[in-house]
Amino acid sequence: MVTMRDVAQRANVSIATVSFVINGTKPVAPETRARIEAAIEELDYRRNVVARALASSRTRILALLHPDFEARPNATVIQFVMSAAHGARERGYDLVLWPVNADEQMSHLLAGGLVDGALLMEVQIHDSRVDRLIASRLPFTLIGRTDNDDLPFVDIDFTTTMDQAVEHLRSFGHERIALIIQRTKAANEPGRIMRAEAAYLDTMAALGRPPVVLPVEGTSAGGREAARILHDDHPDTTAVILVNEGASAGLVKGTRALGRTVPDDLSIIMASTTRELGEMIEPSLTVMAAPAPQLGRLAADALIDQLEGVQDSPPHILIPCTLVPGQSVGPAPLRP
Repeated sequence: MVTMRDVAQRANVSIATVSFVINGTKPVAPETRARIEAAIEELDYRRNVVARALASSRTRILALLHPDFEARPNATVIQFVMSAAHGARERGYDLVLWPVNADEQMSHLLAGGLVDGALLMEVQIHDSRVDRLIASRLPFTLIGRTDNDDLPFVDIDFTTTMDQAVEHLRSFGHERIALIIQRTKAANEPGRIMRAEAAYLDTMAALGRPPVVLPVEGTSAGGREAARILHDDHPDTTAVILVNEGASAGLVKGTRALGRTVPDDLSIIMASTTRELGEMIEPSLTVMAAPAPQLGRLAADALIDQLEGVQDSPPHILIPCTLVPGQSVGPAPLRP
């Protein structure tokens, strides 16, 4: 096995200097760093994580805690995960995905000393996993929020996002606007769903318009169910805001199967998603693109700042989604 000593001999430097480069603990002259990195490449050196942890009491590994995926992870989740991983790597840390659904899984993480800190996704308003993290004293940052805004978090600004989505639809004459959210099997809904719904209800109340909220499965069948309910029970609805990526294609297909078209009969904005997913639907959907690339990196930075003692106060970062026009929003149809 190639050791750090072998790298030092090949680069003609001390073992300590090699350690500075590998662990990023002290600055090293550019030409010296280049020699060390070349030696690492030539010798195919791999860091011994266990030895490094024993020597420094740190692993430089972060865990991203996410519930076991009941279905294929959606596009926005992947953006969050990848951006957090890239952000961690740029600062010399590795990120591992750690599925967490039960207390036993949390116990394995907290008792093993395997990671220096954690990022928690799919945060619930009342989240027992957060209580466990606080009790363990393991540094963490939330991607999402609980009801305790004193904790470190980054999140989507759903209030601004929903205001902008509704205003965009109203600029086309829409006043009867429904919200379609994802129905989950969890005992507690993820905070992102509850905050999106609360923001929608606040916006509609301020406008004096009756709200319509439809929770459906995050599947094509769920989208078709939403189309049917709108058609049968809410025929005066002319526009919807969709916070349910998995139901997007089904909503458009279900609307078409009922003899209606998008956007002539029903306008659609899909919120908290990716512009790429909107472009995959026909017609292309107007989306409120989630700031996942920014928030994932900011979450990783916030956690690493805690670990390295460069943070003055817990971060409380809110970024709204960005409107990306497509072909799914048009003038409100005239109703008899």
